Amino acid sequence: MGMGKYDMLTVLGPTASGKTGLAVAVADRIGGEIISADSRQVYRRMDIGTGKDLDDYTIGGHTVPYHLIDIAEPGSKYNLFQYQADFLKAYDCIRQNGKMPVLCGGTGLYLESILKGYRLIPVPENPELRKSLEGKSLTELTGILKGYKQLHNTTDVDTAKRAIRAIEIEECYRNTPVSEQEFPKIDSIVFGIDVSRETRRENISRRLKARLDNGMVEEVKALLDEGIAPEDLEYYGLEYKFVTQYVTGKIDYRNMVSELEIAIHQFAKRQMTWFRGMERRGTGIHWLPYELPLQDKVNEVCRLLNI
Repeated sequence: MGMGKYDMLTVLGPTASGKTGLAVAVADRIGGEIISADSRQVYRRMDIGTGKDLDDYTIGGHTVPYHLIDIAEPGSKYNLFQYQADFLKAYDCIRQNGKMPVLCGGTGLYLESILKGYRLIPVPENPELRKSLEGKSLTELTGILKGYKQLHNTTDVDTAKRAIRAIEIEECYRNTPVSEQEFPKIDSIVFGIDVSRETRRENISRRLKARLDNGMVEEVKALLDEGIAPEDLEYYGLEYKFVTQYVTGKIDYRNMVSELEIAIHQFAKRQMTWFRGMERRGTGIHWLPYELPLQDKVNEVCRLLNI
């Protein structure tokens, strides 16, 4: 089925907004395959806490193919650079098979790096450069940084250490041929699920209870038994942080549940802030009301796709 002018379709939304269900239903209707944009679902055996719900990919008795889930070992630190490389492999493979890539997720940084085509290259430490910048004040370093045409790293440079790293990145980009920096221009239509704060909060609380009932504590225990260091599990945040603290005896069960719930609400709020920021930075998002029945959402997506 020809998709006309778009190379890809994107479905984004905060945690517990039903984005996977919509992405799968749309992919099923248009002959697409899902590419996940979730920084925690890349890890194997971290299923309940990351909300992997692999049953969601089964619709009408068959499974819609998905990519970039279960591709890294727990304990490792998967990053945006690896994600871009893995994304491009999956994207090219889906397009070559004549299917439509459907990017789906909640990790704003991953989504935006693809939609905006930010090409990342790994930047090694540059000891000579570091030596030459040693002892300079933050003001001097910021001055040097302003001399670069295009700042790749717009994070707040609030310490000399971060300023030096930012200069290192700019120097590396300045000396890297453009061909290695290029990321293909992908023209995607973007849909978001617009869920009210109240509904989102109810969904999160209900889902957390279900995850605890379905063995989330056991999942964390199994990962620790496998030999993964508690601090490496805590690094993944949210469920893994608080459940690990509970399992290792740092906090009691009641505190784990209440602190985790607060943390997930804050996380969902940050996701929404990121998506609104994407709009301000020029990504057009078609927002679909959460309350709209799934079939109507799919129809609306197809209408905007002109199919």
